[in-house]
Amino acid sequence: MGTYVVDLERVTTAAPEMVWRWLADASSWSQWTKLSRTVLEREGSPEPDGVGAVRKFTRSGGSSREEVVAFDPPRHFAYELRSGLPIRNYRSDVRLTPEGTGTRISWHSEFDRKYPGTGALMRRLIRFVLSDISASLVRHAERTA
Repeated sequence: MGTYVVDLERVTTAAPEMVWRWLADASSWSQWTKLSRTVLEREGSPEPDGVGAVRKFTRSGGSSREEVVAFDPPRHFAYELRSGLPIRNYRSDVRLTPEGTGTRISWHSEFDRKYPGTGALMRRLIRFVLSDISASLVRHAERTA
């Protein structure tokens, strides 16, 4: 079957704490992304958006649910897809590393295809979506810093 990988990096002038503020807060995503609705369906620990939280993101054409599996402010945030895309075993790890007075954002995603012949297409879709989200995160973090 094979595992598909998407890696993205962005650098922002915003401090890691500012980037984390927006990245980790599911309810804010509809303010700075193209998502029309973002809901925290289940709270996590130690904070509402922490480990175990289930986040639902809605955009025209559909929605997805993710569960937070790593929450280490302001360095590491990870989630696994629970529903919304025709893929399996999806996990994203987002790492924030200080770079000068700003932050390097490293977004690493892996998944397995669900249906034969769809892996490369889903990788392109995920790369497009994550590229758009990470660019929006940079812009918003810099604007609100």
